[in-house]
Amino acid sequence: MDFMQQTTQTINGINNSHCRLKLVNYEAEENSISHETHGLSEKHLVVRRGKPFKLTMWFHKRLWDPQTEYPVFEVFLGNQSERIIVQYSGEQHCPQGWSAKISPCDIHSKSVTIHICSPVTSPVAQYYLFFHIETIQGRRCTFEVGTFVLLCNPWLKEDPVYMPLDAQTEEYVKSDYGILFTGTHLNIAQRPWMFGQYEPGVLEACMKLLQVSQWHFKNKEKDYSRRADPVYLSRVICAMVNCNDDLGILAGNWSGNYKDGVNPTEWSSSADILKQWALSNCRPVLYGQCWVFASVLCTVMRVLGVPSRVVTVFNAAHDCDSNLKIVEYFSSTGEKLPGPKDSIWNFHVWVECWMRRPDLGSAFDGWQVVDPTPQEKSGGIFCCGPCPVVAIQHHVLRAPFDAPFIYAAVDADLVRVVVCNEQVVKRTVDTETVGHLIYTKSIGSDLPENLTPAYKSKKKPKEADSRRYSGRTMCLSYQSSAVEYEEEEMPPDLEVSLSLKGVPTLGESIVMCVTVRNNSRSSRVLREHVNAQQKEYNGNAQQSFWKSHKEERIKGGGVLELEHSIPLSEYESVLAEDDIVNVAVVIKDVVTDEIFLATQEFNITSPKITVEIEGGDRIQIKKEYKAHVSFINTLSRSVNGAVLTVEGSGLLQGKQEVRMTFLKQDEKIENTVTITATGPGTKLLKATFSHSNSPKAISKTFHKVIIVSA
Repeated sequence: MDFMQQTTQTINGINNSHCRLKLVNYEAEENSISHETHGLSEKHLVVRRGKPFKLTMWFHKRLWDPQTEYPVFEVFLGNQSERIIVQYSGEQHCPQGWSAKISPCDIHSKSVTIHICSPVTSPVAQYYLFFHIETIQGRRCTFEVGTFVLLCNPWLKEDPVYMPLDAQTEEYVKSDYGILFTGTHLNIAQRPWMFGQYEPGVLEACMKLLQVSQWHFKNKEKDYSRRADPVYLSRVICAMVNCNDDLGILAGNWSGNYKDGVNPTEWSSSADILKQWALSNCRPVLYGQCWVFASVLCTVMRVLGVPSRVVTVFNAAHDCDSNLKIVEYFSSTGEKLPGPKDSIWNFHVWVECWMRRPDLGSAFDGWQVVDPTPQEKSGGIFCCGPCPVVAIQHHVLRAPFDAPFIYAAVDADLVRVVVCNEQVVKRTVDTETVGHLIYTKSIGSDLPENLTPAYKSKKKPKEADSRRYSGRTMCLSYQSSAVEYEEEEMPPDLEVSLSLKGVPTLGESIVMCVTVRNNSRSSRVLREHVNAQQKEYNGNAQQSFWKSHKEERIKGGGVLELEHSIPLSEYESVLAEDDIVNVAVVIKDVVTDEIFLATQEFNITSPKITVEIEGGDRIQIKKEYKAHVSFINTLSRSVNGAVLTVEGSGLLQGKQEVRMTFLKQDEKIENTVTITATGPGTKLLKATFSHSNSPKAISKTFHKVIIVSA
């Protein structure tokens, strides 16, 4: 039976006629507040290890006879059980084991309050609790009390997930709202996310996830025992968030075809994903990408009591061959070419979980990288971490788990190669781009906190350097050919850079500037090729949508600035909200055949959708409010088939659309909806603008709404 089926539970004895226990009050409200678990479940009593929880027990006539009888609790986890002899206050007990204490009471009374406490090293799980009245001769009565869920305790110093500051536990354990950072380091986008740990059914889904893991199927008792360790817990959950090896939650998809599922960009709530998975009998939810995998992992770990936060690495390297370098190929006209499996992701999202690392020593305590996106196998399964952030910072690449892969993600070298007729004609090494910025949401604020110094030291290690390409020559292959060439030692006579003028905004021209500096005394004739391609955030470049070719002359010691503009008409049918563009310029000296390369990647900013709620963004539960949603067409021309859509789980039933056949330039489209909060916490109101001229949504906004009690 569940603890929370009713506030007080009528108790039936098991297989004997001496049953005297009548009712048990599980003190749900008081326990949930005391244990910082309020709102996690309406079905179960949820408590934290190492901290006593309270039960009040009523008997038919009186308590047990203290002269001949004594009370005993028995707690079951799987096939293992632990006897807990009930003691009176003041009696000594072993702090490492389970304990149960009652305050001094009148033995002739009909009720007693008992405080039960688990060891701080208890496994995270759902437990079964029984109550016995025993004598020297044996057991007289047995009562099935119910079940309870035991979680980690970040508020208890002895727990390996302990966090010292209340502001930290508030943000990294209790908060059900977060910000994901996406886009590029030049134009960072903020995306709200609902972790949703207080949504009905989420805790139960998280507990089910543990019960259907491959580790549990292989050896239930061993799995139960190891769940006391947050290192083990995080590794199991990391593997279970993706479905590549097991009955995991999410299937990944980067193909662009999501017809049989949900486009990853449409998700904004972990709760929706977890509940869909649990209700479908563990069928994988379609589909996820890195920020979805990470956000779901963050939710599960917070539910289990492990402090966690979502972290974005801008320009993250995916180093498949563990050589700490990523090679990108370009044509002689600036087109980015398909290359090896290694790639640079404009952004990659993973999770940091807070815990002690007794397996490594106290120097490695603190934040640990846990990455559930299925990229490479670790120990034969698709998971990554936990790996101490401090190990990455200090280049301890032998630290478990997966330190070399994580180190490469934030500090690999980027080699750019220009290929002509399958021959390498230019090579540059960039040691700064990878891991350019590493962000997470600040405590108590939607602003980013810069974690880059926590991952990257200013000086790269000798050990890592020795694993990089060294010496004067290097062999690189492109398709079937391999060429050997000399590494440049002298600074070039020409310096080429590529920059953007302003933040590119959908509807406006994209303006770029190529700057060429001639460090020699002689004038030069240059052939310039500029190429623009849409690309996936995880590195796949698509066909070029804009090109420019010209010849220019530059004087000795001179500086040449070449401005290029891509008008809306050139990219409107290709790009939409948050799309990423790769632009590359290749400069060739017509006389010497020297090649120079510069690249830039950026994302497109969308025109904003305005959301205003009458009375402000704090609304009372189960009370109606008007939300006014509007979009002004700031595009450089009118559009056909304009649609403004509003939706919001827990606020609005289904989608509500407003359509206009023709929306002029600077004209407004409006959609007013009535919202009602069905539950407490933080919710998101989602608004989307699209039109028939574009294959994808032009703009999307997530608006935070805070729900308060009446």
